[in-house]
Amino acid sequence: MKRRAWTRLPDAELLKLRFCDLKLKLKGTRVAPKIRKLYAELDARGLEFHPHCWLAEEWFSPDGIPGIAIPFYLAHPRLERLERHLMREVEGGNSNWLMRILRHEAGHALDTAFRLRRKRLWREVFGPASLPYPDSYRARPGSRRFVQHLGAWYAQSHPTEDFAETFAVWLKPRSRWRAHYADWPAIEKLEFVEQAMQELRGRRAKVRSRDEIEPLRTDTRTLAQHYRRKIQRYRRMRRSLADQMIRRIFGTPRDSRRALPAATFVRRIKPDLLRLVRTRSAASDYAIHQALRLIVERCVAGHLTVNVSARAARRNVLWLSLRLLKFLEQSAGPRVAV
Repeated sequence: MKRRAWTRLPDAELLKLRFCDLKLKLKGTRVAPKIRKLYAELDARGLEFHPHCWLAEEWFSPDGIPGIAIPFYLAHPRLERLERHLMREVEGGNSNWLMRILRHEAGHALDTAFRLRRKRLWREVFGPASLPYPDSYRARPGSRRFVQHLGAWYAQSHPTEDFAETFAVWLKPRSRWRAHYADWPAIEKLEFVEQAMQELRGRRAKVRSRDEIEPLRTDTRTLAQHYRRKIQRYRRMRRSLADQMIRRIFGTPRDSRRALPAATFVRRIKPDLLRLVRTRSAASDYAIHQALRLIVERCVAGHLTVNVSARAARRNVLWLSLRLLKFLEQSAGPRVAV
């Protein structure tokens, strides 16, 4: 990888640079072979479609353009370090995570390329793509009507995300989706994708635009401006994050005489929960107790109840506890040095 002067700058100086000043290209980055791997996976399925890729500020596949924008920080280790320092994580920062995102975004790009969402059967299986895209969504962790790929039950957020997640599961080599989802209603969506992709084999895309939306090479925003905006967005999300996570797990009473109060359930399983969380987290006992207390308090305030089986609820509360611990640990949030 070509050595650039800005790689030696401290964070405060690096943040003053504009994106276009970085002179970044995908060629020669660690992302490039992963894109080739994605293309090989599409070829192996008989799909004559390769979404074009370019560098931008964030991950996205724009409406009307069958391509994938890849975040700038994946183009250089120095930028990955900056992203990790300011945002506490690097989305797509390891090979497995990177391929999972690429397969997901390829689903969006293929949907655009072949105008799949316009088909009646696509809408019957996934729902209308015209639905408003929500700022947040209420997931049903126990639902088996959706595949699980990127995490956080992302397929439940919107019909287009449902398709992209389903496509990604189908595309992954040796995923054994037939066996894994055999007794899930989501198998019908996977079988739809299998049939739809068979019909697309050897066919040229209907939309073949190679336009690049918000490419890095013409982006005159500074890195500092980018991170200020990104951090403000994260802080707005964080104000309601704890409540959103808790409400994903529990619901409101469907029958007030029979529904078990969620707070009662959490208190009941607290000893087992403490043991399980300790084995999966390096957090202190104090932090674990704080997380569990927060769960109980919000369950009481929201009059939340357990509306799934005890086994599923126990699994969901464990997931919630670990997520809240991470949330509390990062409560200071992302930070910017300018």
